[in-house]
Amino acid sequence: MKEEFVTFEKFNNQNSAKELGALIAEQNIDFILEDNSLTFDPAFANNDFGKEYCIKIRKSDFEKANKVLVEIAENEINDVDKDYYLFGFTVDELVDVVSKSDEWNKFDVSLAKKILKNKGRELKPEEIEKIKQQRILELSQPEEGQKIYIILGYLTAFLGGFLGIFIGWHLLTYKKTLPNGNRI
Repeated sequence: MKEEFVTFEKFNNQNSAKELGALIAEQNIDFILEDNSLTFDPAFANNDFGKEYCIKIRKSDFEKANKVLVEIAENEINDVDKDYYLFGFTVDELVDVVSKSDEWNKFDVSLAKKILKNKGRELKPEEIEKIKQQRILELSQPEEGQKIYIILGYLTAFLGGFLGIFIGWHLLTYKKTLPNGNRI
């Protein structure tokens, strides 16, 4: 069975997406650059607000691709200015950056680790791995707000509305991708 490509990173800028694609292609990782931009701009403003470019890779390549990005970030943190915003973070905020690394870019996570080390709060690799596993368990939990959608969906379906059908379809097909590539 052919392995499915899953969204790895999203960008608002096509050049940034192409740069990442080139970096991971150097590591022999197959990828797909997908343009999910709006085809019609309802505001006729011709802005980049509706632009979205996705790099998709196989789930089995997530770890390898993440290692490539971490190595690049590790090299870049040596050249950061001292007025970079992370230097103003407290130790607890920096630990939060590391623990929620899926919400931050690799550069910020690597820099947060370095700042923590300089502040005397170095996170050991085992501790970071434990934090990552806890975060994946946390993200795997169903979202709480779905009960309201289910009630609203039943109510509008009984009233004969298409909104109820749409809500039901959305709840049935919605999946999110975890930082390790699993889809739930």
